[in-house]
Amino acid sequence: MNGVITVGMADFKTATAPDLLLTAGLGSCIGICIHDPFLKVGGMAHIMLPTANGSLGGNPAKYADTALVLLLKEISGMGALKSRLRAKMAGGAQMFSFPGKPPVLKIGDRNAEAVEQELKRHGIPLLVADVGGNFGRTIHFDVGTGELRIRTINHGEKVV
Repeated sequence: MNGVITVGMADFKTATAPDLLLTAGLGSCIGICIHDPFLKVGGMAHIMLPTANGSLGGNPAKYADTALVLLLKEISGMGALKSRLRAKMAGGAQMFSFPGKPPVLKIGDRNAEAVEQELKRHGIPLLVADVGGNFGRTIHFDVGTGELRIRTINHGEKVV
C-alpha cells in the first residue's frame, strides 16, 4: 500500500517509491514535482509566489526561486542526480476576474513563468505543464512511476 504524503501550502516534501505526494487547493499556486526516474525518488513543492525578492524572513518554500533550491538540495541528498531529474507542474490559474476589467495581478501566470525560469536555470527539463484556466486543481504525484494525476472541479481528471 502506498503512503500518501501531504504537501501543504508554502511547503515541500520528498518521497521514495511507492509513496505518493499530494497537494490540494492549487489555485494560482503551482505544484512543482521533480523526479529521478532511475532511483524512483522525488519531491513536490506548493509554491505561492514567484520570487522572494531577496526577503530573508519568512518561509522560503513559499517562493518559486527559493523553494526549488530547497527541493533540489533535499532530492540530491537522497542520491538523485541532477542530470536525471525531470519536472512536471500544475496550477497557476487565474482564480479571480471581474467582467469588463483586466485580470488582476496575474499571479498564476507569473508563478508558472517563475517556475519555468528556475527549472531552466537548473537545467531540469519540464515534461508537463498543466497551468492556467480559472479552476483549481488537486494533484497526486507517484515518485515510483513519475505519473502526475490532476483532478479538477468540473474539468475532469487526467494522468500525465
